[in-house]
Amino acid sequence: MRPTALAKVCGLYDYGDDQELSFPENTLFGAIVQPRVAHHAKILAIHTEEAEKMPGVYKVVTAKELKAAGGTNVLAEGQFHERSTVLESSRRVLCDEKIFRYGDVVAVVCADTRAHAQAAAAKVTVDIEKLPEALSYLEAVMPDAARVHDDTPNIYCEQPLLKGVGLEDAEKVREMIDSAPNVVEGSFYSTRQPHMSIEGDVMQTYFDEDGFLTFQCKSQGVYSSINRIGGSLGVPTSKMRVLMNPTGASFGWSTNASDLALCGACTVVTGMPVSLSMTYEEHQHFSGKRAPAYSNGRLACDSEGRIIAAEYEFGVDHGAYSWGGDDLITKVVRHAYFPYNVPHVAALGRIANTNHNFATAYRSYGSPQAYTHSESMMDLMAEKLGLDPFEIRWRNIAHEGDTTTASYDYPQYPMEEIMVKAKPIYEEMVEHAKKTSTPEKLRAVGVAWGGFNVTEGATDEAYADLELNPDGTITKYDTYQELGQGGDIGSMMLTLEALKPLGIKPEQIRLVQNDTKLCPDSGMSGASRTHFMSGKATIDAANKLLDAMRKPDGSYRTYEEMAAENIPTRYRGRFSCTTTAPRGKKLCRMDPNTGVGNPNPSYTYCFNIAEVEVDAKTGKASCIRFACVTDVGKPGNIAAVLGQAYGGISHSIGFALTENYDDVKIHGNIARSGVPYCTDTPDDINVVLIDRPDEIGPFGSSGSSEAFQASGHMAVINGIKRACGVRVYELPASPDKIKAGMDAIAAGQEPYKPAKYFLGGDLYEELEYIKAHPVTFGGDSFYEPLDDKNAAKPF
Repeated sequence: MRPTALAKVCGLYDYGDDQELSFPENTLFGAIVQPRVAHHAKILAIHTEEAEKMPGVYKVVTAKELKAAGGTNVLAEGQFHERSTVLESSRRVLCDEKIFRYGDVVAVVCADTRAHAQAAAAKVTVDIEKLPEALSYLEAVMPDAARVHDDTPNIYCEQPLLKGVGLEDAEKVREMIDSAPNVVEGSFYSTRQPHMSIEGDVMQTYFDEDGFLTFQCKSQGVYSSINRIGGSLGVPTSKMRVLMNPTGASFGWSTNASDLALCGACTVVTGMPVSLSMTYEEHQHFSGKRAPAYSNGRLACDSEGRIIAAEYEFGVDHGAYSWGGDDLITKVVRHAYFPYNVPHVAALGRIANTNHNFATAYRSYGSPQAYTHSESMMDLMAEKLGLDPFEIRWRNIAHEGDTTTASYDYPQYPMEEIMVKAKPIYEEMVEHAKKTSTPEKLRAVGVAWGGFNVTEGATDEAYADLELNPDGTITKYDTYQELGQGGDIGSMMLTLEALKPLGIKPEQIRLVQNDTKLCPDSGMSGASRTHFMSGKATIDAANKLLDAMRKPDGSYRTYEEMAAENIPTRYRGRFSCTTTAPRGKKLCRMDPNTGVGNPNPSYTYCFNIAEVEVDAKTGKASCIRFACVTDVGKPGNIAAVLGQAYGGISHSIGFALTENYDDVKIHGNIARSGVPYCTDTPDDINVVLIDRPDEIGPFGSSGSSEAFQASGHMAVINGIKRACGVRVYELPASPDKIKAGMDAIAAGQEPYKPAKYFLGGDLYEELEYIKAHPVTFGGDSFYEPLDDKNAAKPF
């Protein structure tokens, strides 16, 4: 049982808002000032006078006050890619010169109660001069579009990906496709998906007994949060402490530390403990979202339906702030057509700033955008050739000797086994859909391949400490951030397994987690890395402790014997991906000029099958059954893996059908943004785990979470097409889109299909330009800080 399970089910788990109840009487309560008057504007004046007169107000904190207290007001940013054109950090703790998006914050009111703070915040006004707004990628990349940030063009990074003859000359891929016997073409759009965790932004800050500026919060990376805050608050990062409150979910939005900086600024300016809890609407407009993406592409196959070549281009909208986008774009381009054998590729990813909400991490970061394109294209090709969608995927999965689109071996090749196990499930679901489909309720089955990388990449590393206590118990120190996925039980399970020779029981392990003052850096909880990386570090720490405890006769010393012999009782484990070489191939970042690379030691694999129903009268689509066959290594905890699967599948269905954050006047709350209700997620979910030990993972296990939200949405979208004949090219698949398509078919017309998008220029011309203007590869650990050249790489 999870260590926190009993408290949660009994309602005794003290979440973020509960924490403030134990704070001292002099604690101030913060309320943010979000003008919500424009997506892009010059700030002429911020009027705080009326707010300062309101009852209970202690201070109205603006950028002016923060700078006076020694802060720079500039969050730490940097370049992850050699082709990035960003020259300056774009993100401010508190906006004082410009508003770049609807949810920007210009002040925080600190008062004696939350009600007083919120009432006063409503009295703060802002004088602005509106500036041109670009609210989508397509608007931002038009030749006459105004720059979002003065230091860089709106398209601020590009990642080419070339394979086969494309590495010689990208034009050869075009020629190959032009002359192929079977070619399909399409353009697609995936939405700005909101995370919609039930608990939003809530945190507390104060100076602890040792003078550390302390943040109690929700964070997927307690150490990386410190690095993101950087010098913005005027406090050295060595004097910051982040510890996690018991939290609800995040799904990625809490990888960003701008919310922590707001609360920290209040404590720096006032010197007082501060509790900040945003309303849900404030949180919805403030927190980052999944990056929307447009794509164009063509796919060529031979007469047997085997892929000859692919060309594709992505235009990814990173919103108002650029940080991390130059890393994201590499994931988008290399996950397209995973896990197939595509011999020849010419592709390009572009990422741009707009004046909409900024993009941030979301489970399966970058891959859902990729699969929206490639899994649609696979179904389009199946339709052209008259093949079953399962069959065309069977003919194109990678086998030993086949390589990724980035020209390296797949770390594993479980694709055939997965599809063999999926076939009878698929056939039964197809037969069931045929039998139960009616003219009023149209049913069919869609499929989609997917998967995701494990770890942050070639230089990812993690640390964990194990300590033998006087009573013979073990204390484990790590930052395996627990956000509902089971970071506590995961850490305990790894420790039990690593210390199996000692016969340790669960009740003999004490976990000290997610406090940067007490624990070493285990890295972020993201990129399906934490179980893998923390597990390897735990094994290293356990081996060191066991070696120290081991006597010449093979038995183990007690604590007293260790102390008597002056042998240390606490050991630090470390694991780095630089020491990992799957299949004898060294890990390396993608080349910025060609896309060739081998950035991750392992991957997860997931084949999704969705039985879909479409109401012929309204166009409303529903997913009534779902199955996935998946390889995530040897499951470390089957219940935890299944929990991740069910959650990811629910998110995937929502992404396909309803979820969106586009219209800020409509999408300000969780319901109107399309969160799936219980009735929208089928009761019949069948998850089949391929129990295949990962040869380099901890005890054969690997990551799991992000496999389940990578491409499940495309099984639903493909199922809709097979049910009613309407392909939805632009998510979400709302009833009005589907009904309009069905009406068009009934009238003998073609349903809506978008024309090829303008994504910034001709694909092949840009690939030729990149080839003629190569950049110098900066190495696997490339990171170029902006503003503060001594700033650490956040992750």
